[in-house]
Amino acid sequence: MITSMPYRASPREQNANAGWGGPPARWRKERIRSSLLGKNDGEIRCPRIIRLGFYLPGDDLLDYLNELIAAEGYSRSEDLRHDIPIPDKPYICRPTKEPGPCAMSSPCKDIMQHALMLGLCTAQLYDPSRPVIWTKNSLTRVVDLFDPEGFYS
Repeated sequence: MITSMPYRASPREQNANAGWGGPPARWRKERIRSSLLGKNDGEIRCPRIIRLGFYLPGDDLLDYLNELIAAEGYSRSEDLRHDIPIPDKPYICRPTKEPGPCAMSSPCKDIMQHALMLGLCTAQLYDPSRPVIWTKNSLTRVVDLFDPEGFYS
């Protein structure tokens, strides 16, 4: 018959794990009261260039956009770069809770421009040199783009 003895942690192991399972000892919340982003004047300037996003996009936005570009004669989202004008330099992205400016009833070119630019955005950066990646998350967020050029001058 095989028996097992209950495991008992040594005093050193008990001290090493002290405080686990509870809240952190020094939990702090900091609220941001101002931002350098969106300032057009002063020493540091990071003006907002554009707000991207869809107003009430719905659940099937990705399917809708794929059908729209197919109806317009494009085989994939990357092909939109050739016909849709987009900024050619990187910008800082910041998600916003404001509603998106592009309604689903907007002209097709506006919808495709917003979709293309959202596909070039990460959570923090708009980069026109990256591949166009459309996901439900990337297409349903609303972001403000800021020009960091005045920040570094």
